[in-house]
Amino acid sequence: MTLPATDGIGEKLLALLDYDATSPLIFSSGLFLFLFAGFLLLYSAFRRAPMARIVYVVLFSLYFYYKSSGIYFLLLIFAATSDFLIAQGIFRARSRTAKRWLVALSVAVNLGMLGYFKYTNFLIDISNQLFGQGFLEFRNIFLPVGISFFVFQSMSYTIDIYRGQLRPLTNWLDYLFYLSFFPQLVAGPIVRARDFIPQIRQNPVVITREMFGTGVFLILTGLFKKAIISDYISLNFVDRIFDEPLLYTGFECLMGIYGYALQIYCDFSGYSDMAIGIALLLGFRFPKNFDAPYKSATITEFWRRWHISLSSWLRDYLYISLGGNRKGRLRTYGNLLLTMLLGGLWHGAAVRFILWGGLHGAALALHKLWMAVVPGAKATGAQMHWWSRAAGIFFTFNLVCFGWLMFRAESMQTVTLMLHQIFSNFNAPMIPQVLAGYAGVFALIAVGYLLHMLPGRVDALAQRLVAHAPLVLQVVMAAAMIWCVMQIKSSDIQPFIYFQF
Repeated sequence: MTLPATDGIGEKLLALLDYDATSPLIFSSGLFLFLFAGFLLLYSAFRRAPMARIVYVVLFSLYFYYKSSGIYFLLLIFAATSDFLIAQGIFRARSRTAKRWLVALSVAVNLGMLGYFKYTNFLIDISNQLFGQGFLEFRNIFLPVGISFFVFQSMSYTIDIYRGQLRPLTNWLDYLFYLSFFPQLVAGPIVRARDFIPQIRQNPVVITREMFGTGVFLILTGLFKKAIISDYISLNFVDRIFDEPLLYTGFECLMGIYGYALQIYCDFSGYSDMAIGIALLLGFRFPKNFDAPYKSATITEFWRRWHISLSSWLRDYLYISLGGNRKGRLRTYGNLLLTMLLGGLWHGAAVRFILWGGLHGAALALHKLWMAVVPGAKATGAQMHWWSRAAGIFFTFNLVCFGWLMFRAESMQTVTLMLHQIFSNFNAPMIPQVLAGYAGVFALIAVGYLLHMLPGRVDALAQRLVAHAPLVLQVVMAAAMIWCVMQIKSSDIQPFIYFQF
């Protein structure tokens, strides 16, 4: 069946649906929106049937992951089975030593999976550099989507049981539901078992008008961030700059970095918004994952606002386990540095990610030292005078953007070239011409940053207005957003940046 395409609308609708059996289901694709609408219709029939609802959602979640990673959906089932059984053993074990060995087994299995799929090629490349090309010929050719997220989520479950903070589930299907729940499966947020598990068997499932309206608002704002702002500035500006920095002036390279800072925020927070919104439509509540991070006046505040589910996971399961701030000042700084180095490595198997993590770890340590030796130094902007906060926001934002340069560049050579262009070939007279040539891109960048910097009460007001709007108006707003996406959508689906992690 084909659609009429005399004015281009048919092609755009087909591209939006993107019905391809080999393509991943991503929230900004028409195929997902179409399937999710059908999923919701049947889901409502299981409102008072917890077991049927669990089976139904698990099957859809496994299909969702199969569309992203093929046969590797079995890896998800294995992880769920392994930690479900290990958790039972930890809870029943009589001695502390047995519990310790079992939680170590859980960590080893999870990190073993993560290490094999994510870091094999990295270690092979290092070995070949040390011992000569061809020393190791084996390569891992596939990285299951979102493996870092569900591995961390599963580890938190067994660690919480080991710490006595959680009782294990007695039904394997409930644990598979928790681990595979599709809204947060492939790119977070990382949902803690103790927050999510009590919601699994709610009977009946409760979806209030406010939950439904808030879910619609979050899905629409997430779609706007991802499919309109992030994808457009990526394809039409940022990718070009990072691919060939020597072809552009220093001003364009600097704007490329600022553009990427907005792109990755809109991409990742847009996904999180949609995940939280979809979960609300199903009667589940997820924790907030982003809180206007570029308003941060210190690097400490930035990590309280950026990827909150990951930063809190690293704090609770790594930083505190290393000793946190309980072992003296020097040990605290070392723990911060090591935590962020491993956090950088979590993002990807490359030196640039390790350097990115090291930059943030060093910055966090230096800020903690600054607060220790400078009277009146504050941890967050809310505690500062307006002028001090403004200076802090400017400095923190540019520090974070320097980190994003290493995070995005394909090699350290690209980092060097872009810095060289910025400091040696800025070419200020070309700025008006550049702004005119990329008018649409810079307009979207300006809109994105303006919306980001608005007071939180404005965002809260907009959310309340949409959440309490009549259903007909919500449908009209959703249709308008989809129409906007169709107008600027490229022919290729742009995957979420954090799918690779």
